[in-house]
Amino acid sequence: MDQELAQLNTRKVPLWRKVTRAWQLYVLLLPALLWLIIFQYIPMYGVQIAFRDFTPLTGIAGGEWVGFKHFERFFASNNFWPLLWNTLSLALYELIAAFPVPIILALALNALRHKYFSRSIQLITYAPNFLSVVVVVGIVMMLLDPSTGVVPKVLSSMGMEPSSFLTDPGWFRHIYVWSGVWQTAGFSAIMYLAALSSVPPEYHEAAKVDGASLFRRIIHIDLPSIMPIAVILLILSTGNILSVGFEKVLLLQNPLNLGVSQVIDTYVYEVGLKSPIPQYSYSTAIGLFKSVIGLVLLLSVNWFAKRTTRSGLF
Repeated sequence: MDQELAQLNTRKVPLWRKVTRAWQLYVLLLPALLWLIIFQYIPMYGVQIAFRDFTPLTGIAGGEWVGFKHFERFFASNNFWPLLWNTLSLALYELIAAFPVPIILALALNALRHKYFSRSIQLITYAPNFLSVVVVVGIVMMLLDPSTGVVPKVLSSMGMEPSSFLTDPGWFRHIYVWSGVWQTAGFSAIMYLAALSSVPPEYHEAAKVDGASLFRRIIHIDLPSIMPIAVILLILSTGNILSVGFEKVLLLQNPLNLGVSQVIDTYVYEVGLKSPIPQYSYSTAIGLFKSVIGLVLLLSVNWFAKRTTRSGLF
């Protein structure tokens, strides 16, 4: 009864008084809030460029309103389906390959008895996350260079004919995805390790008494404890499925693998900035189309996740 009265009293406290009581927390929140407003919400004013014939001389709101002209042009172009296929295939491949690896790594590290060895492996695996994309691509190119690379030389010494990894279109997706897994898997596993650290040790002790093996304890105790976080990360990853790594794709791209490496983001860069006559409205329309599809996917996956696992973003 006392707890219910306390909850009622807290609900009646005005918002401004709650803010003044915890003003230090709101001061810490202020920089992130300002960043969100300046770089995420204010730029939304420029979305109208996608529905206008924008020119820098007339400004954002000065161009002629043309409605869905630029969207229809993109849908009717010969580049639409190849771009959509390249983006989806690369993103789905990355999602399928990269999503379970941090989970498996976290479960394996949590199950290790020697904590010193576990922390050493964790340090080694999440260190690549602090390398920039340019450095990672440089490492990949040095390893796979046909004349000086370590991988071609090892294959040649084994009597195998090395492939042209950097120019062969068949190797582009594999190089892109697995280099990304190597870079981000260790750091992504930290969130799962944090969730596993909150599992009460009594659960494992009771399971040991009942004769449960390590594998069964991982399946029935550890895995359910990280499922809510896994579902949230899966929803976020699905929402960004059309937003593949622009910088990395561009750095690995060359004329020989352009048929599989040209994705929506790199195409927007080419027509919007790199072209001799920049097509600002056309590139903005393509970017807006990608964002709308991402929003629809995010809402759909979140609805499905709440119906099946009762976990979601909102």
